[in-house]
Amino acid sequence: MELAPIYIVLTAFALDTLLGDPRWLPHLIVLFGNIISFGERVLNTGRNPFMKGLVLVILLTTSAYALTYFLLAWLQAVHPILADIVAVVLLFYCLANRTLIKEGRAVFDTLKKEGLEAGRKRLSWIVGRDTTKLNEQQIHSATLETLSENLSDGVIAPLFYYFILGVPGAVTYKMINTLDSMIGYKSDRYVNFGKFAAKLDDVANFIPARITAFLMLVVTGKWKGLRFVVREGKKHASPNAGYPEAALAYILDCQFGGPNEYHGKLVEKPYIGHTKKVLTDKDLGIAIYVNWAVSVLSIILGCFVFYLTNGRV
Repeated sequence: MELAPIYIVLTAFALDTLLGDPRWLPHLIVLFGNIISFGERVLNTGRNPFMKGLVLVILLTTSAYALTYFLLAWLQAVHPILADIVAVVLLFYCLANRTLIKEGRAVFDTLKKEGLEAGRKRLSWIVGRDTTKLNEQQIHSATLETLSENLSDGVIAPLFYYFILGVPGAVTYKMINTLDSMIGYKSDRYVNFGKFAAKLDDVANFIPARITAFLMLVVTGKWKGLRFVVREGKKHASPNAGYPEAALAYILDCQFGGPNEYHGKLVEKPYIGHTKKVLTDKDLGIAIYVNWAVSVLSIILGCFVFYLTNGRV
């Protein structure tokens, strides 16, 4: 008997909770990254970089959806259980809940046990900004910002598209997000070539980012922060990242943002929040609770809505 969509998402989430992203396991996102790198090297030369970038994005996103859809359809014809196993594995690859928490905790632990230079280096694994000049407070702040932003990118958005478009939708979203993370920069090399990738990622994350921020307030009982999130979230250069960051800033009563270096260029980012306080392990603990609670609540709500609209578990 085939697994219904709710059982698939529950199994995939359980696997992510137990395993995270073990280094010994080949990962779908690594494959995406290799394909994007190859496409960028081939196409990002000569004239019309914007059009070439657009072609790459359309080709890879449509291929991600079509190949996943037809693979699962073919496996369904071969044997439903085989299709379910592959569906669970693919959705598992799309989720990054445990890894996100593990990496955030690792930055704090490395900074505490091995010092500032080691903390800067560990942070550089998970952020795009230049970490070589950051102090302890800035490292803590950057880690917490990343936890909030990637709660949307790495958990809520894939689940959102899974419940709407199934596993092909989640896989396609991860392709869009990976494209943005690799070529969606405003550096000289990518400013035109990656522009469409960046804009498509903005569109794809518009609703999930706001859902994430709202659920963050829900799981902490901070209902009064909704106005704060809307006001402060708009300050961010990204149309989406500012909302989860603003939600966590309100929850922790702290201040995020400010100027940072990205790829050798100083970017004047506005501050989100008003309270300048020293961020500690206690704040990390709250952020980790928020991450888990939002992830679980999103699964529950998604399954409930799916059951109401489709009538099957």
